[in-house]
Amino acid sequence: MSEVTLDDIRAAAARIAPIAHRTPVMTSRTFNALVGAEVFFKCENFQRGGAFKIRGAANFVFSIPAADLPRGVVTYSSGNHAQAVAIAAAAAGVPATIVMPSDAPRAKIEATRGYGARVVTYNRAEEDREAIGRKIAAETGATLAPPYDHPWTIAGQGTVALELLDEVPDLDAMVVCVGGGGLLAGCSIAARALRPSLRIFGAEPEASNDTYLSLHAGHRVEIPMPVTSADGLMATTPGALTFAIIQRLVEDILLAGEDDIRRAVKFLLTRMKILAEPSGAVTAAALLAGKLPPGCKRVGAVISGGNVDLNFLRTLGD
Repeated sequence: MSEVTLDDIRAAAARIAPIAHRTPVMTSRTFNALVGAEVFFKCENFQRGGAFKIRGAANFVFSIPAADLPRGVVTYSSGNHAQAVAIAAAAAGVPATIVMPSDAPRAKIEATRGYGARVVTYNRAEEDREAIGRKIAAETGATLAPPYDHPWTIAGQGTVALELLDEVPDLDAMVVCVGGGGLLAGCSIAARALRPSLRIFGAEPEASNDTYLSLHAGHRVEIPMPVTSADGLMATTPGALTFAIIQRLVEDILLAGEDDIRRAVKFLLTRMKILAEPSGAVTAAALLAGKLPPGCKRVGAVISGGNVDLNFLRTLGD
């Protein structure tokens, strides 16, 4: 399967129901007044493992053929997909090996180990995580579970939009953060099928704007390793499969600066009592920065995760 459909996303929703939470949708009159629109936040920070990633990871692990499953699963991730695969593998009773950058937030590394996975660290500036993952898979016979560029992963992530539009069906726009593109691709497929007139936007840090550049260039662009507080969105190029979907269905990518991201994390925490990691708050940051085009009055925005580094939170009072 290379093409992901609404039926695939609905099947994923049923498959992951025993392990993934149906997360709440929250609003803020103060936020609405600041951005000039009604915004409905889909709060994946309350998801199992603290982020949306359990959806794609569980759909992937639970889709592995029974004959292959005992050999386990291996993946590479800066943190949230790592934890998600560890949780899904534990639920399936199979071993998991996770390739993580040595500079990933310590809390994410320890949480991944806490879920029972074996963690292999690497230097993200010098080593290729995909090559390391492929080598481990070849040596162990484990199934390689890409964090975003696979139909099973994309279908699982699309269940976010399935739930959001079930609860708030009359949206006229949706904003979803983008790193590798699995969440944005999956949500775009579900949203376009359920509400064809919906305007779909990605949100990305200005310092990690590979998808923005790619969408405007008409082809995948690779950037140097970015430096941003949004550690979960530090892709250097969008996925091949995800970008093809984004290029077809997404209107534009909204960019948020580092100060915008800090402001959004602080607003969500102090005014809405939502603990969002910088990557998870990029949608709110872009909206607060006024990046949404005119005419969008009922907007769904995904808060993608809440696994924030406490050291980052300490800086918000500066």
